[in-house]
Amino acid sequence: MDPKLMVLMLMMVVLVGINAQMKDTNIVFDPCSDAKVQRWDGFTLGIAFSSKDSFFSNQVQLSPCDKRLPLSGGKSAQLALFRPKVDEISLLTIESGNFNPMIAGGYMVAFAGRQYAARSPPVLVADNTHTIKSFTLVLEFQKGTLQNMFWKKFGCASCSGESVCLNSTDCAVPTSKCKGSGGSVDCNLGIQVAFSGTDRNDNVLNSWYEVANLQQYSLFTLYNNIRGMLPGQ
Repeated sequence: MDPKLMVLMLMMVVLVGINAQMKDTNIVFDPCSDAKVQRWDGFTLGIAFSSKDSFFSNQVQLSPCDKRLPLSGGKSAQLALFRPKVDEISLLTIESGNFNPMIAGGYMVAFAGRQYAARSPPVLVADNTHTIKSFTLVLEFQKGTLQNMFWKKFGCASCSGESVCLNSTDCAVPTSKCKGSGGSVDCNLGIQVAFSGTDRNDNVLNSWYEVANLQQYSLFTLYNNIRGMLPGQ
């Protein structure tokens, strides 16, 4: 086994042991409300799926929480909510059997909070040609308040199997080869979440630096490797 992959597995075991003793003090569960968090709190964020243009009003990108967008009524977007622990490297997954990102509009935006209305840039997930399965999302905090959200790309060094390199930044699978399009490839969506900045107690959030050091050895890679070992997968 690759030594970096082994380090990642051991790190996950250590985190599970630590987090079992930590209490979630964040009582805010609405992704469109503000929260001031500390390490190991849960933090609710949303992922909206729609067309790229639907995230803009008068050429300005707004939060999916903003009622000026047509998304707010839920008529032109699909929404997923997650609650990772602050400063823990988490893997958010969406099963492709229940969801087709291309039909939803092909793009996604992560969002949370009201004061700063933090939202990531729209990023392509799927179109008629390619489907991107793995993403890394970084949440940037200042004194426990979310300031920014952005996608981080590591290039195509980890592309393998049916994957092809798209725009020199992403490993993508031809959409025609995904199970949802009649192919044989499992195109579940995986979003690796990491944190940077400081919490409400001025503790430094370090999980982003751990992800940056591991680069292509992501939780999504580990998840798929383990899943592939299970009978019937």
